[in-house]
Amino acid sequence: MDTDTVSAPVFRYAAITFDCPDPAALARFYGDLLDLPVAFSSDHFVFLGREGEAGLGFSLLADYRPPSWPDPAREKRAHIELGVDDLEAAQAHVLDRGASAPATQPDPGRWRVLLDPAGHPFCISTLV
Repeated sequence: MDTDTVSAPVFRYAAITFDCPDPAALARFYGDLLDLPVAFSSDHFVFLGREGEAGLGFSLLADYRPPSWPDPAREKRAHIELGVDDLEAAQAHVLDRGASAPATQPDPGRWRVLLDPAGHPFCISTLV
């Protein structure tokens, strides 16, 4: 096939999807943090987002085992970065909503590693 004569398809970033044991609960957590509405919901999948914007998906995985960050026994594979204005206030806010803070914090003055209710690591940072 001659790649010069075939136009490339257009790709758009649509979403990132997290495996989890309870899609509705994890969607509530991130929907509250990011002020995202539920765009689709079933027993096995919940999608947060607004028309024309990228969103977040949460998919049921019956035998889900959370990452063991920072222990590489069960790697995190990917994580989300959230920009905030105030690290202390943002951390208190997410902890109040069910997140947890692991003891290991690589650079707590610049960013914080937190774990969502399903155990996925995510970061908050004033750098973004």
